[in-house]
Amino acid sequence: MKLLKLVPDDTNIKFLKWRVPFFLVSILLIAASWALVFTQGLNYGVDFAGGLEIRATFTESAQAPVTELRNDVAQLGYGDPVVQRFGEDNQVSIRVRLPDEVSADKDAAQQAANAIVAELRTNYPDFRLDGNDNVSGKVSGEFRQDAIFALVAAMLAVAIYIWIRFEWQFGVGGLFALFHDVSLTLGMFALFQMEFSLQIIAAILAIIGYSLNDTIVVYDRIRENLKKYRKMALPELLDLSVNETLARTVMTSLTLLIALVPLLLFGPASLFGLTAAITLGIFVGTYSSIYMAAPLLVWLGVNSNSFVPQESVADRQERIARGEV
Repeated sequence: MKLLKLVPDDTNIKFLKWRVPFFLVSILLIAASWALVFTQGLNYGVDFAGGLEIRATFTESAQAPVTELRNDVAQLGYGDPVVQRFGEDNQVSIRVRLPDEVSADKDAAQQAANAIVAELRTNYPDFRLDGNDNVSGKVSGEFRQDAIFALVAAMLAVAIYIWIRFEWQFGVGGLFALFHDVSLTLGMFALFQMEFSLQIIAAILAIIGYSLNDTIVVYDRIRENLKKYRKMALPELLDLSVNETLARTVMTSLTLLIALVPLLLFGPASLFGLTAAITLGIFVGTYSSIYMAAPLLVWLGVNSNSFVPQESVADRQERIARGEV
């Protein structure tokens, strides 16, 4: 039986031929993403914005009345709540952003929670309270700060690792590729105003890990080919390296998408943001490894001598003493 090959062995796609236009498009996408973040902002969930979360089950109903719940809670004067099915169809998560002065006061926040629960119990006899959490504005601010530190630390650690393992140019290329991936993910959440919570931070860290893995595979092959083909022009060598790793990249991405797409289309609403972020991350991570991380090596001065050991003064004197030219 002949094995199925999604990418032929003799693939020779000229990726680097279009490096300039693709790089310019990427720069524009990064700029547009940050413009959306600064103008529209991110739709912070309770984790980052502070507020109240109530989890409930409607024990005698097949499905939770999401629309009615949203209207009932909104009329209490706490703003527009976010009501999503959570787990089973008859289970919901109700998130309410409380005013800062209410969220900071534990007693006031508890009174708001009690008022919402009492209203729902009155309107829905089968209402069952499963959980009740309150995140103050101070704590949510600490969450945001810690999340930013986590992302920056992860990206810097990746850049340092690549720098040590390869050359400094590779570290810069890897860091810029990760910045591209994170920027486009944030831009998507700003554009569609999907809820941005701690789950999404976990998704972005997963994207960083996936993109790093793909970039390292490409970089490792580039390093091997730099030692093997000393006289080959760098753009041709980069094309060769990307094509040689293309089958692995396609298979890895396709395997992940097989698991993610059904979850994205048919999974619970509570996981939609997480799944959407990782799905986008697979595409942008693969793209950045080819059109961001690799072309930057050309502009940063990598050449055929980058991985040739430099002769020290002592080695040169010893070679001359042996009569070697």
